[in-house]
Amino acid sequence: MNIVGKRVILRAPEVSDVALLHGWSNDPEIWKMLGGWHFPFSSRSTLDWINSRKDSNLTDHVFCIETEKDGLIGTANLVNIDWKNRNAFHGMMIGKRDLRGKGYALDALMTIMRYAFLELGLHRLDSDIIEYNHRSIHFYTRKGGWAQEGVRKNWFYRDGRYHDKVLVGIERGDYLRLAEDTGYWSAD
Repeated sequence: MNIVGKRVILRAPEVSDVALLHGWSNDPEIWKMLGGWHFPFSSRSTLDWINSRKDSNLTDHVFCIETEKDGLIGTANLVNIDWKNRNAFHGMMIGKRDLRGKGYALDALMTIMRYAFLELGLHRLDSDIIEYNHRSIHFYTRKGGWAQEGVRKNWFYRDGRYHDKVLVGIERGDYLRLAEDTGYWSAD
């Protein structure tokens, strides 16, 4: 089942995505702005990652963000889903630089929140952002309705120094208010 937004489709990763995903996984500009390990990935490891994904995995959902016109433009996820406490961690990346700032990320975020809160019945989503990624902090807290909930000091090590981790989150009620206040899902 694909998850359809107003402008994007969230779908499972496919073998045909290996070349783009491999390129993004080795792009220093992208990875400087994201958490996690930073080391070279081979196309083989990207293929192995796709082949190892289990569509029936109940705790980790990884999506490719696709548009009708441009095809695969990025990735998003809902991972570490805690079904008892009804929460999950979310991350997103728009890999195609020329499509950043065009509204695709907002549609992907609104679509994944609608899916998480209204389809899966989750209560809250969390994420974290490296302190100098001002664009993402602004995007989540201003456009996406998320709240900055804290800071973990000196969490990320980049370019020979430590940087803070900014913690952001949103609850179901906040998403519902955002969707209603903005009329996001109303017919155009």
